[in-house]
Amino acid sequence: MKLWRLLFLALALAVAGGVAGAAWWLNQPILLNADTVELSVEPGTAPREIANAWVQAGVQASPTLLYEWFRWSGQARKIRAGSYEISRGTTPMSLLNKMVRGDESLATVKLLEGWTFKQFRAELAKAEALKPTTAALNDAELMAALGAPGIAPEGRFYPDTYAYSKGSNDIAVLKRALHAMQKRLDDAWAQRAADTPLKTADDALALASIVEKETGAAADRGRVAAVFANRLRIGMPLQTDPTVIYGLGDAFDGNLRKRDLQADTPFNTYTRGGLPPTPIAMPGKASLWAAVRPDPSTALYFVARGDGSSEFSATLAEHNRAVNKFQRGKTR
Repeated sequence: MKLWRLLFLALALAVAGGVAGAAWWLNQPILLNADTVELSVEPGTAPREIANAWVQAGVQASPTLLYEWFRWSGQARKIRAGSYEISRGTTPMSLLNKMVRGDESLATVKLLEGWTFKQFRAELAKAEALKPTTAALNDAELMAALGAPGIAPEGRFYPDTYAYSKGSNDIAVLKRALHAMQKRLDDAWAQRAADTPLKTADDALALASIVEKETGAAADRGRVAAVFANRLRIGMPLQTDPTVIYGLGDAFDGNLRKRDLQADTPFNTYTRGGLPPTPIAMPGKASLWAAVRPDPSTALYFVARGDGSSEFSATLAEHNRAVNKFQRGKTR
């Protein structure tokens, strides 16, 4: 008699009282075709199909025997959908327990502060075991699929590390990032300063994205935000290079020229007043809070010192001296 028939008989005996035979098999390591075997269980998959799928994935066991164990345990209907990974040493008992607990095999994708939505989508496209279900959608179609039709995607997703079950759809990660940003934006907007020049939460998101791109040292973030808030307050153009670069898109070659600053686009804050029409990147929590509650400051200008930090000035004369000192190497 073949081994699997003997094992199947042990399970049958367990039902009639032969517990020892069943206990022996249930606690024996399952033979695998590789060091690890992975399986994604879709919602609604029948226990018999799950048993067959494990064997097809690389488990060296009778699918009938596995199914009978699932059924005999009384927990077959408690198996949860998800992505699972088992390694050598896994027993039939621990395999079932893993699926009943929903002890999934997870992967992660990290979205960085300051990334554009284009960079975000590129990262999702290469994420481990994440189904690219939105790959064929343009940005507008994608936002509609997320339940946010007519909303520009830039800046609407929160930069963070997201864990997901292997085999999951990318739209699930997108939804989580979208909801996470909306929650953090709502929280920040609710705590905005009374004298903020910003009119809406969307204004705060746009400003936060500029602060994210303009801040070299974290300690300067609140003062950078103050400069732009002060400019908005008096109607002064924001004159920030990152918005111009964003407006250039793929045409930007890494060198921002005078003609670029003079070419009028919706994102050129040298030629147009106020905030750009959309955010220009994904801001993090610190930039969101800086945008709604900037540091107390009368500064209208800042220039990079060359070490990541910035020099802030309240007047154009002070700013020109700072530019000479830190950008042109002059002391006067």
